[in-house]
Amino acid sequence: MSSKLDKMLAELDVDSSSSLTKDEWVTDRINEQILAVRDTSGISDGSHTFGELYHHRAILSATIFNANRDVAWKSKRHDDGEMIKGFFIVGIETPEGQFTYHYPLEYWGYFKVKKMNYAPVWDGHSSDDVDRLLSLVDSESN
Repeated sequence: MSSKLDKMLAELDVDSSSSLTKDEWVTDRINEQILAVRDTSGISDGSHTFGELYHHRAILSATIFNANRDVAWKSKRHDDGEMIKGFFIVGIETPEGQFTYHYPLEYWGYFKVKKMNYAPVWDGHSSDDVDRLLSLVDSESN
């Protein structure tokens, strides 16, 4: 461990008022540092960089969405006409509800799905609902 980290952890031991575990405290400090970086694509867990993992996610989701073109779509605008500059939204209607991702425009061509002028109205899903994608697979065929 670096001497700076050792010193920080020693200070945490002294600060008994903290309700955080050492792991939680270190995770908070790492997240603060990550938020201070403009381009996080080179940050690594020792095996993969963020950039690599985001690219993998784009390829995997394009594969799923393209295999289910009849229920997938993409748009350069949300239902209210707004969009994050340089991004688009791609979505799929699963038996359990909608699921979407935002991607940089460079990934637009990866998704061979229906183009829409406006994305459908958001159903309130969050990233926690990623398991909805599993409902696209017919369990009887496995």
